[in-house]
Amino acid sequence: MPNFKNSRMAEDIKREMTAILRELKDPRIDKMLTIVRADLSGDMSSCKIYVSSFEGMERSKESVEGLRSAAGFVKRELFHRLKMRKAPELTFIADNSIERGAEISKKLHDLL
Repeated sequence: MPNFKNSRMAEDIKREMTAILRELKDPRIDKMLTIVRADLSGDMSSCKIYVSSFEGMERSKESVEGLRSAAGFVKRELFHRLKMRKAPELTFIADNSIERGAEISKKLHDLL
């Protein structure tokens, strides 16, 4: 049976992470960074957050480094905004899904 509370909390984390990203002032973090997905573990002790940038995979990796250095601030903000009992450990992972989607869109546009 799917755990609806877990998936709802993952969506809440994704929504709040998007807002928190806009507040971060680290120059390594891309302004066009997008939260692709948030995978919350079953016991809600850890969360993998997949991020992607319009500027490519290298910019995503650089942004992940900035996010790792700001992980304490981000974790505290999530804890306060979502009123959680315990904030999960955050792991940021670079993803190239937006870049790949843009390439596919361009190829489809070129076919027409």
